[in-house]
Amino acid sequence: MMQPEPTPHDPDLHKARQREKLARMAGQIADFFKSYPDDQAVPAIAEHINQFWSRRMRADFLSAFDAGSDDIQPLVRAALPAIRPVRGG
Repeated sequence: MMQPEPTPHDPDLHKARQREKLARMAGQIADFFKSYPDDQAVPAIAEHINQFWSRRMRADFLSAFDAGSDDIQPLVRAALPAIRPVRGG
């Protein structure tokens, strides 16, 4: 017997897809800066995310990934401490 497909409104599926999307987007930013020396690439990645990602995207990203996350690129992991957390409401 086949298991039912998750519905489009399944919160776990949505969370997993959002996590994948954010990792992919951060990876694209890292790909752009990978030709730079690491000491320039890392702050540039964080600055791009801080400047262009919404508060919600940053909050979701920071809650989904940490310095031990193997499913994001090393340059993105290195930039994590410089990504501004969302404070207040």
